[in-house]
Amino acid sequence: MTPQFVKILDVPFINTTRAAFIQTLQNRIEKKEKTFVVTANPEIVMASLNDPVYKKTLEKADFITADGIGVVKAAQLVGQPLPERVSGFDMMMDLLEVANDKHYRIFFLGAADHVLQETLAKVKSDYPGIQIAGAQNGFFDWKDPVLPQMIKDSKPDLVFVALGFPRQENWIGGHIGQFDQGVFIGIGGSFDVFSGNVKRAPDAWVKLNLEWFYRLVKQPSRWRRMLVLPKFALTVIQKKALNKR
Repeated sequence: MTPQFVKILDVPFINTTRAAFIQTLQNRIEKKEKTFVVTANPEIVMASLNDPVYKKTLEKADFITADGIGVVKAAQLVGQPLPERVSGFDMMMDLLEVANDKHYRIFFLGAADHVLQETLAKVKSDYPGIQIAGAQNGFFDWKDPVLPQMIKDSKPDLVFVALGFPRQENWIGGHIGQFDQGVFIGIGGSFDVFSGNVKRAPDAWVKLNLEWFYRLVKQPSRWRRMLVLPKFALTVIQKKALNKR
């Protein structure tokens, strides 16, 4: 029997395809089941090992998806393969299509204001069936109760939270209890890519699982963050070796 979840360094990833997971989220939207989705890459997994508070935030999530080829490779290594990446950007694009067809209400949270405004303009142009429930850029007072109340009052079906790791997970985890409905999903820098402010890797790079390298070439300042990848791989290998003893 295929396991529903695959644990990588104690983080439970849902064992699903992207298409099947989108259907799962659509079903939860239709039933108005409040949902917290984390799209986790190796950086997030390693943070959960080193930060107990962040680990507890991840434990609040209803679903954690494999946003990163490193996680998929790690699952293969531990003998419980995941079928594919289920990334935040890809899910956002799929959910925009669904929302356009179903006339869902979406709240957009995060990014610089000009990026957010360009994102909203593109949504209005390309997905006229979507109801924009509201929007707020990523620069706000964390303790101000106005934003959570505004989101609650807007009765969203979907809330895209583009605050970046670890802010987006911490924000959702810290406020999810205040809401009655909505799928809340952390999507990192997806608004930047969607609006055209950041270029995504060409399809050929994505198919070769080299999207991370393309981003490094385009943004050399990311090299320090990329150091987590070999650390993640080594930690997975070490844990596998210990479990065999």
